[in-house]
Amino acid sequence: MSAEPPRRRTAILISGRGSNMAALIAAAQGPDYPAEIALVVANRPDAGGLERARGEGVATACIDHRPFGRDREAFERAVDERLRIDQIELIALAGFMRILTPWFVRRWEGRLINIHPSLLPLFRGTHTHARALEAGVTEHGCSVHFVVPELDAGPVIAQARVPVLPGDDEGALAARVLEQELTLYPQALAEVASGRVALVEGVVRRS
Repeated sequence: MSAEPPRRRTAILISGRGSNMAALIAAAQGPDYPAEIALVVANRPDAGGLERARGEGVATACIDHRPFGRDREAFERAVDERLRIDQIELIALAGFMRILTPWFVRRWEGRLINIHPSLLPLFRGTHTHARALEAGVTEHGCSVHFVVPELDAGPVIAQARVPVLPGDDEGALAARVLEQELTLYPQALAEVASGRVALVEGVVRRS
């Protein structure tokens, strides 16, 4: 009887309450889930997700970006050091409100994923729900993608779609998209952690 492959040690980077983080932690408690949530890192001491993670027994770290001023790479080197100490293999960004430098992205290329609240390549950046409503689209959603140096431009791993309903406002649409995010992100992380999805020469390969 063959042994189960080791679970991939995964860190989640957050800045806020950690809704997607909580979904990933819950999924990883399943005995067959291929990723272990080994660490949660926040760049803000008041990030609510830190307490939530500790409550689930996950190791946490806060590396405040503010003392580093405008030196984004110095901050990222501090984060990278902690990730290496904890022997992290994969990173999932979950509401991490920092634009990463090319140095960090290239260092973790193919092992760094993010969830974005739009159907990429539509509505890269912020305020996606308001922009979707303003554009008059009939369908909106979320995307999990590999992170590349260009903002929200990485190859898409998976997407979930929701209809834009008559009378929707930003809050209603955001809530409907978040419901899909909480299911999609754990599924996508599992695909990457298991090796069924990989980034090869800038292209998503599936096996």
